Amino acid sequence: MAIKMRILCASKKKLQNLANDIKVKYDLAFNAVDVIPPAYPCDKERIVILAVSAKGTNGLSDSVRRFCGELTKARAQNVALVIDGDEAAANAVKAILTEAGTNVIDEVLYMKAGLFGGKPNAQELETAYAWVDRVIANLK
Repeated sequence: MAIKMRILCASKKKLQNLANDIKVKYDLAFNAVDVIPPAYPCDKERIVILAVSAKGTNGLSDSVRRFCGELTKARAQNVALVIDGDEAAANAVKAILTEAGTNVIDEVLYMKAGLFGGKPNAQELETAYAWVDRVIANLK
């Protein structure tokens, strides 16, 4: 399944490992996984998955807040969220993205990265892959 998708991380190692696992599973381009802000700008991406660690509405870093505010429809048609945090943080990111004008996928994947990160276990990977499948199936 070839889709123009990028995964951008502003989070702990576990979510970065998850991003790399998704990259391999969905056979994405070599530069599909990056940090926020990315080394290469988003341009006409079909979907961008943001993996962010944040708690509450004030838990977002300035770099994440600025990047999300510039993620227009021309840069990313759709944005999906993987959040290591709470619903308030997810809603804060969604509000910034919606104001920028991109389509935000309703279903958020919540994942606990823990204090020391690590690799996602088999159950977490299965849940994440199923979520990515649903996101891709419901793209606008």
